[in-house]
Amino acid sequence: MSRRKDRERFEAMKRLDPEYRGFRGYGKEPSRPGGVPLVPVTCSVCGRKRNVPRGVAAEQGDNFVCMSCMEAGRGPQQGSSEEPQ
Repeated sequence: MSRRKDRERFEAMKRLDPEYRGFRGYGKEPSRPGGVPLVPVTCSVCGRKRNVPRGVAAEQGDNFVCMSCMEAGRGPQQGSSEEPQ
């Protein structure tokens, strides 16, 4: 694109959003959670390491089950319902 078109696009975006900072985006992404300390924890089902917030890691400890395993139905709820049969 030409410099003129770039400038016109910038001015149009600036009119729509006064806080628009340019083509490089926002300094801080609004949809991204910031400043949450992450800790690597090993999933008790699949054995893969996952980065999770420190509070979740402390709460679940050695019984941590990652979201992939929970969505696949391999979490602790699934395992406990199959054993009594």
